[in-house]
Amino acid sequence: MEASAPRRVLVVAHRTAATPALLEAVRERAARGPCTFTLLVPNPVHGFDRVMDPEDAESGEADAVLDLALPLLEDAAGARVEGMVGVAEPLAAVQDAVNLHGFDEVIVSTLSRRVSRWLRLDLPSKIGGLGLPVTTVTAEGATKPVGAAG
Repeated sequence: MEASAPRRVLVVAHRTAATPALLEAVRERAARGPCTFTLLVPNPVHGFDRVMDPEDAESGEADAVLDLALPLLEDAAGARVEGMVGVAEPLAAVQDAVNLHGFDEVIVSTLSRRVSRWLRLDLPSKIGGLGLPVTTVTAEGATKPVGAAG
């Protein structure tokens, strides 16, 4: 029997990057088999930066999310978790990460269905359109697989 390489899991989150629901989803995914995790935080832009050049916006808010969430995710994963800041638009941030680093599956962590902009934009299904299996974790703890089998 040949040992396979660990699956590369991209976790996409912002305001929910350190929630119990996401930490539990990471813990469960790590228990299913060998994998590595990378947390991608799309860089939020506010005010004038939205109109000018969003890609030049300061990444302080996203960096703060990484600083808070990475140690908690590492504890849940039982291993080191990489972190990266992406462009403001979440689908473009995921596409960039997948194209540059290659991932085998995606976990999208978002606010509750009632208030989530990412769910209103149907982000999980759009990421699934990239051919990767996607699990959606909402702040209330529900997880739902979407997209390609894997």
